[in-house]
Amino acid sequence: MTDAHTHTSIGTGTVLPVVESFYTVQGEGVNTGKAAWFIRLGGCDVRCPWCDSRNSWDAASFPLTDIEDIVRPITGSPAVNVVITGGEPLMHDLGPLCGRLKEKGYNIFLETSGTHPLSGVFDWICVSPKKHRPPLQEVLEKADELKAVAGCPGDIAWAEDIRKHVRRQCVLLLQPEWGQRQSATPIIIEYVKEHPEWRISLQTHKYLGIP
Repeated sequence: MTDAHTHTSIGTGTVLPVVESFYTVQGEGVNTGKAAWFIRLGGCDVRCPWCDSRNSWDAASFPLTDIEDIVRPITGSPAVNVVITGGEPLMHDLGPLCGRLKEKGYNIFLETSGTHPLSGVFDWICVSPKKHRPPLQEVLEKADELKAVAGCPGDIAWAEDIRKHVRRQCVLLLQPEWGQRQSATPIIIEYVKEHPEWRISLQTHKYLGIP
């Protein structure tokens, strides 16, 4: 494949940089506990300081994989749900991948920071916004789930500002920053008790020791 052809293919979403692809159980957010096939794509320009998948930041570090090869192993599994995550997956055109997954009948969940325009069709969109790279309004308007990572009261206050831009039916979640969970969790518990429109999200996969 020539460099020119590779560039064109990436732009059209027919090949994507895959960091890893695996079958597990969703560990956080509204869909916690559901079996799902995860597709983690390379490339991220948000780069959160607490990120637990820093290896995904450089898209050039990962092989470009044809979407047919991405979908094939999923069809050989019992999976009914597919999570597209990153990195920041919306740095890529997800239309072709979502199209193939939908042809196969999968439910497609997206995990994004919301910093890039939407592409693709999804059954559930989780926006996890970051203060240093605020999400796009057009993505917030489509969010089914707003999952804000909080390590201190200031993070919660910012999350409250962001929630003004989501739909009324959007599920609101506060998730303790893993590295500060000992101090952040009690703060979030008390906040949710005082503001019951919010829920708590925990990274249960880390407690369970699964991917």
